Amino acid sequence: MRAVVYDAVGATPTVRDIPAPPCPEDGVLVRVAATGVCRSDWHAWRGHDPVPLPHVPGHELAGTVAVVGPAVERFRVGDRVTVPFVCGCGHCDFCAAGDQQVCPHQTQPGFTGPGSFADLVALHAADTNLVRLPDAVDFVTAASLGCRFATAFRAVTVHGRVGDGDWVVVHGCGGVGLSAVMIASALGARVIAVDISPAALRLAVGAGAVATVDATVDVVAAVHELTSGGAHVSIDALGSAESAAASVRCLRRRGRHLQIGLLLGSAATTALPMDLVIAGELEIYGCHGMAAHEYPAMLSMIQAGRLRPDLLIGATIGLDEAPAALVAMDGPARTTGITVVEMDPATPAWDRHDRTGAEIAQLGD
Repeated sequence: MRAVVYDAVGATPTVRDIPAPPCPEDGVLVRVAATGVCRSDWHAWRGHDPVPLPHVPGHELAGTVAVVGPAVERFRVGDRVTVPFVCGCGHCDFCAAGDQQVCPHQTQPGFTGPGSFADLVALHAADTNLVRLPDAVDFVTAASLGCRFATAFRAVTVHGRVGDGDWVVVHGCGGVGLSAVMIASALGARVIAVDISPAALRLAVGAGAVATVDATVDVVAAVHELTSGGAHVSIDALGSAESAAASVRCLRRRGRHLQIGLLLGSAATTALPMDLVIAGELEIYGCHGMAAHEYPAMLSMIQAGRLRPDLLIGATIGLDEAPAALVAMDGPARTTGITVVEMDPATPAWDRHDRTGAEIAQLGD
């Protein structure tokens, strides 16, 4: 199969032919139709998250089931599916409680194993992790959901408990930040978007923000003035020591801080203003994806037109362009919104006949 591969941390990724993955006994092989290009992929490529090398990136995906393992009961070849970026094991206490997003034995395509910048991707514990796609949701839109949009949806609805009339401030208007703006707005919140990029702020207004703040000014003072005392919910969708602290300081008493943006390196142990947390009885939540069983509520809002994740897609590219899109994340964003790789629509050789998992695995030998 064709796949994007890099051989070392920071090495230039290339598109090449590699062996197709074997199908897990409890899993499936998915023929990838579309896959998002996420900053988390860039973090792995840059060595911020350890991955096995050589490596195929990609964790936001949608496609059709190509091969089904013998232990899978709920899915068949040809099913249109997507999947959370965190796949639970399906057997531990956390999975039994429905908290697959924090499963201690989780697998993640594009991190613990080869990802979706490829014709085929192997997914484990399919009965636990796969999500059937409604016909009304196309593959490109579905690929934009897997990490950023789904994470924002659970953060806003479960941790943020955002309701009609709430003030919500979103720090950082990249893919996940814009998703949070759109979701909170759809729930009736008054959203303030914070970013350094005028283009990103314009897109945030299009997604429903009622006000914007330039991140180079005193953000905390601006938010407190706009909200007459602070936000009910504040979201750090950027991931820095400065934005995390500012997010907490933007809250009113009994407010909720949601940490979606990854804090890496020295920022991973950053100090927060805990005096305000104690005095104001603030709540602090980490946000790590959304389990498959929680997708129907999000998909229902998309089908009803209340959410339009397709409007957040800034660029659609081909697989041959994916290496450059990944490397380009070293510099300033060239596009606003989410970039999605749409695979070549031509039928690949491995899919011209029905094959067993073993036969497909042999095609790359």
